[in-house]
Amino acid sequence: MSAASTGPAAPLAILFELSHRCPLQCPYCSNPLALERAAAELDTAAWMRVLEEASELGVLQVHFSGGEPTVRKDLEDLVAQAARLGLYSNLITSGVLIDRARLDRLAQAGLDHLQLSIQDSDAANADRIGGYKGGHARKMALAAWVHEAGMALTVNAPVHRQNLEHLEDIIELALSLGAGRLEVAHVQYYGWGLKNRAALLPTRAQLERATVIVEAARARLKGTMVFDYVVPDYYARRPKACMGGWARQFINVTPSGKVMPCHAAETIPDLSFDNVKDRPLGDIWRHSQAFARFRGTAWMPEPCQSCDQREVDWGGCRCQALAILGDAAATDPACAKSPHHEALIALAEAESQAPAPPFTYRRFAAAE
Repeated sequence: MSAASTGPAAPLAILFELSHRCPLQCPYCSNPLALERAAAELDTAAWMRVLEEASELGVLQVHFSGGEPTVRKDLEDLVAQAARLGLYSNLITSGVLIDRARLDRLAQAGLDHLQLSIQDSDAANADRIGGYKGGHARKMALAAWVHEAGMALTVNAPVHRQNLEHLEDIIELALSLGAGRLEVAHVQYYGWGLKNRAALLPTRAQLERATVIVEAARARLKGTMVFDYVVPDYYARRPKACMGGWARQFINVTPSGKVMPCHAAETIPDLSFDNVKDRPLGDIWRHSQAFARFRGTAWMPEPCQSCDQREVDWGGCRCQALAILGDAAATDPACAKSPHHEALIALAEAESQAPAPPFTYRRFAAAE
């Protein structure tokens, strides 16, 4: 029976994209190319209300993200509101704007966890990738403060053809920083990542070597550090259950209040997304047409409809099907059963072996 006929279960988590403003310019940023300006952002009262509505809906975790969420001066107030409501809070940050005093204020407000992004183990290359001079050093200082404060720390390391040669050093760096979790996430190709795919896509040999390194480290560091390993879809044979399946576990709220099943869903042109300024969060989750469009299995074409994995991968990624095939309802080309799978593999092989072009950095002007 599909989720649409029984009503959706409560989502596990909600992502608050508090702002698209960010001092870094990472060429794989998951934000859309059409970045939202500060004037469009929800005010503090609206975010507070949405936190209450998320708690009433049954959400357990809130992730504060961006852009860079610490550009918001009200972040401590939002963290404190999450704590009052019993929500587990996670701050996803570049780390470059947080000094020790602000970290202490966030901890006092009740922040449970900090997820710090790094661009490389090599400082010069990290700063080049992020487009922010001195950023790596600032990140290292923050990680030390987080460890001293006894707060849970995850290191998020997006990897691609221009930093994968340092993967072993990245793992050792995360270990030295006291991270309890390391996310080795091959860049996913939506938004800015898609725009920079030719500069980021690794070769198959790079991917295979990275997988060996991660599996060896996972075995060696079992009980010390947990690994999340996200492989690039372009070399996969089975699609991932994107965000746990469309509109099954996750809600994304943009800086201006649009509510989506994932951060890239806005790329699908025939979907219209409700806004928390106009409609309660719970009503959007249960009844929004955009959330219902690919929820469950009834929408699936063949071969997905008769596949025994349809309630495992939930059809894969709709945004990827759109990006590669121009049809969000098509079988995800990452799946070996897709008639377009071999073409995707051929594209990856050819593009990854060609010389890498310069980055188009994530800037407001670069999207215009």
